Amino acid sequence: MWRPRLNESARMKYLGIVEALEADIRAGRVVSGQKLPPQRAIAEALDVDLTTVTRAFNEARRRGLIAAQVGRGTFITEGQGDRQSASSRRSSIDLSMNIPPQPPGLDFQKVFSQGISSILDSPNGLLALHYQESNGAEIDRIAGARWLKSRIEGVTSDRIVVTGGAQCALYAISSMLFQRGDLIIAGEMTYPGLKAVATQQGLIVEPIAMDEDGIIPDEIARICRGKSPKALYVIPTIDNPTTASIPIQRRREIVALARKHHFTIIEDDPYSPLSERRLISFAELASDITWHIATLSKCVTAALRVAYSVAPNASMALRLATVLRATNIMAPPLMSALATHWINTGTIKEITKDIISENISRQALAATIFQGCNYAAVSEAPHLWLSLPKYWNARDFAECADRIGVSIVPSSAFATAARYIEAVRISLGVSPDRTALKDGLIQISNLMMQPSLQTRAIV
Repeated sequence: MWRPRLNESARMKYLGIVEALEADIRAGRVVSGQKLPPQRAIAEALDVDLTTVTRAFNEARRRGLIAAQVGRGTFITEGQGDRQSASSRRSSIDLSMNIPPQPPGLDFQKVFSQGISSILDSPNGLLALHYQESNGAEIDRIAGARWLKSRIEGVTSDRIVVTGGAQCALYAISSMLFQRGDLIIAGEMTYPGLKAVATQQGLIVEPIAMDEDGIIPDEIARICRGKSPKALYVIPTIDNPTTASIPIQRRREIVALARKHHFTIIEDDPYSPLSERRLISFAELASDITWHIATLSKCVTAALRVAYSVAPNASMALRLATVLRATNIMAPPLMSALATHWINTGTIKEITKDIISENISRQALAATIFQGCNYAAVSEAPHLWLSLPKYWNARDFAECADRIGVSIVPSSAFATAARYIEAVRISLGVSPDRTALKDGLIQISNLMMQPSLQTRAIV
């Protein structure tokens, strides 16, 4: 069986997995007919998200390196990779990555170039090329506080730690707060990055039942009657993947439960800047027991690897900085400076406004195509959550979608429980334009109406 590894020189992690597999096939280390390890096992071995491995498998199938058979697993093929043209690989439509769309008329290359030039041409510009404090330069923390004040009233810069993205923050916070074997509660469908952290750190994730408004407080209370969770992990606004936003009253009930049962709240909040609804954050409701994570990757661009972590107090922020010093020393200084520049000049507000507008247009397109289907969506969100007919299961559906050149993510990637809804997350932002998106959505809609494909082996 293939021993998972990663080509570290690849431009993206999922391509690193594919390139390593392809090299091992050519070297004869794995041969045709050998079964690959399960995706989850590969993710654990390489310390990557399950969605990264899913993307790698999709790309490997497009290259003809592997083939999946429903109910049996995924196998090395007869070396079809060399026969597939690069143009056919590029013809696929990726609806699996949850990134912001490229709004028409927004030239990111120009905006990036102008922003970095402005920083380096400023009197203190060269400071952005130097080492910074592990909690972030003071000017960057002040800018972060300024950006966050619309959703966390009274937030101060001494509570903020600048990190190299939300996943970095989540890993560092978890390693600081928890010990191996600790119990974390999270929605029955949750962000795969949490699952990756839990696996790496030996944490147990207990699923919380959900409805159209997100996690259910009564279910949290039920869990707490028999167990003692250390923390709740939650995406409170435009949940990934379900798109649910927790109502204010329910948030208050959850805070009351957290205080009663003495657990911390980890509030991962990437989508609030996109929401037209002003929903009070957990960090505002209960600042003393909440860690708030706010990234720029969903409301600006995934290329800007900057997030702001808001600690319960200044002392805890310094503790987090100590953990970060041992793992990645600091957030990327130039990216942090660019984020600060964009916050102070209003550029982030304008980019976010354009992204919201494009998300609304893409959601309207999806609503037309999926009319009559059972799905959850928010007009400003970059994704939707499509429930499948009874004759489909999510894994098979995603496999068949990949066969026709469309990548989506099955509910199994998000599930924290053994049994879960058969659904898929469809991300609308990665398609280069609405024409390509429309083509992919139509193919998904047509596939959903063809139950006969569900029983056919994928070869």
